[in-house]
Amino acid sequence: MPVWREPVRGGHPDPSLGGLSGFEMLRAQLSGDHFPRPPLAHLTGLRIVEVGLGSAVFELPLTRWLLSPQGAISVGPLTLAADAALALAVLSTLPPATRVTTSELSLRVLAPARPEGHVIARGSLIHTRRTIALSEAAMTDEHGRMLAHGTSLCFIVSSDGGVETTANGAPPEPAPYETPDPWQREPEGEVIDQEVWDRLSGLEVLERMLAGDLPKPPIHHLIGIEARAAADGEVTFALPATRWLCAPPPGRLQGGTVALLAETALSSAIQTTLPAGTALAPVDLKVNYLRPAAADGRELLAHGKVMHRGRRIAVATSEVLDADGRLVALATGSAMVLPGRAAAL
Repeated sequence: MPVWREPVRGGHPDPSLGGLSGFEMLRAQLSGDHFPRPPLAHLTGLRIVEVGLGSAVFELPLTRWLLSPQGAISVGPLTLAADAALALAVLSTLPPATRVTTSELSLRVLAPARPEGHVIARGSLIHTRRTIALSEAAMTDEHGRMLAHGTSLCFIVSSDGGVETTANGAPPEPAPYETPDPWQREPEGEVIDQEVWDRLSGLEVLERMLAGDLPKPPIHHLIGIEARAAADGEVTFALPATRWLCAPPPGRLQGGTVALLAETALSSAIQTTLPAGTALAPVDLKVNYLRPAAADGRELLAHGKVMHRGRRIAVATSEVLDADGRLVALATGSAMVLPGRAAAL
């Protein structure tokens, strides 16, 4: 059974924490006191490792579960840690009965992430006003090598003073589990051999994946993301909106998971325009969030389209829609075109 079809692990904050300030809430999350790990943490290993007034640090294991068909970790998975650090750096300064929601997330890629070790996202507050806040995050590997830099514009809104609970009123988190968390297991799925990338165009590779002639990558088996359609310069990807993709608060997908879907679609749209033996290296990603994505188990769809394909740089957009056809997010991204480079960079 694919991981994303397994019973969801994790819980959500005790409602008694609703009267805490943002900083006190994050301290409780760091200590684990009345704050069980959310499903996304069990799925990917994402965890908070440090918190201060105006700062939050998250760590994400760069496991082989995050590999794309090319055998690389693209910018999409990095947004899981970036979104958490950016939003919670803002939350750390807020009083009780307020919460933060991401309006826009931008990420610039400086070096490829290797499938080993960790990415560390250090978020810090830049400026805040009554209803909006700006934060930034530096992302490095465990050796201090800079991988990416991100910024986010967040809205500050009032809450009802309580913490959302699970829809069925179940206990926060059963434990212990009989098997390791997904990210700790041996990855399922396969990356596509370099010989195939050398022989087929990007579009031909996607078409053969759609036909079932080429294997699906580990990240498909982890979260369920998969291609649904491909043409020259255009693709459609689907992602089941399962509760595995939730972080506090429950009931909606973490913003980074929506960004991952959006980035996969636009980067794959660029891939369809590349001849055999040509790699792509993501340069940047910008996502505008229009509404929360409900963790209702139904599919989100992302349509990616190339807007410009030059000799060295390509630019694409994607739109993410929920199962009712409503726009959830709009994204733009660019990538370098690298003839003669291995697909895994």
